Amino acid sequence: MEKTFNLYCDESCHLKNDNFPYMLIGYIGVPFNQIDEHKKYLNYIKENNKKFGEIKWSKISNANFQLYHEIISYFFSSDLNFRAIVVKKSDINIPKYSSDYNTFYYKMYYQLIHHKIDMSYKYNIYLDKKDTLSSKKVLTLKKILQTQYGIIKNLQNINSKESIFMQIADIILGAISYNLRSENRVIAKNEIIKLIQKESNHSLISSTKFREFKLNLFFIDLK
Repeated sequence: MEKTFNLYCDESCHLKNDNFPYMLIGYIGVPFNQIDEHKKYLNYIKENNKKFGEIKWSKISNANFQLYHEIISYFFSSDLNFRAIVVKKSDINIPKYSSDYNTFYYKMYYQLIHHKIDMSYKYNIYLDKKDTLSSKKVLTLKKILQTQYGIIKNLQNINSKESIFMQIADIILGAISYNLRSENRVIAKNEIIKLIQKESNHSLISSTKFREFKLNLFFIDLK
């Protein structure tokens, strides 16, 4: 029987001039046949905490800490997985690595996805819709991946508000970025970072082992 996985991708601090030191791009991987089961329980967590809108890193506060604690705890207790690449922006040399910043950005998306592709599986890949140019860029990425692998069933943009899994990617990416910047301003965010570090047994400031499945990080060295 064919195995299919959905990859829900998001990014943090990816804009060229946003004054953040690191670009992060990541995804939550979900077995296709378990999507409804995970959605049901994650929505139960939200409803039990009286949260009915979008969840995301920027919304974490001391008042809603329990909600985000339960969401992250569920991620680690489930068979959902997370992968991200981290790029230090000051090391990006556009003439060396790409024709322009946007092209470099999508090359990083390619790096995120292709290193962990399993040729025995099929994939549906969803990227957060950011602007009016997103569709064109997705078509280019889809063409590259389909040409090389031929196992990408679907690759398209969706609004992050439509996907609880993309929202979890946002939370974990936000935690990694916040930790790298050592901000420490919001107690609840600090506690979520500590929870992720504890459950993953990783500091979140360096690459994990390549074979790490649950929470896989790759810090790209551009020097």
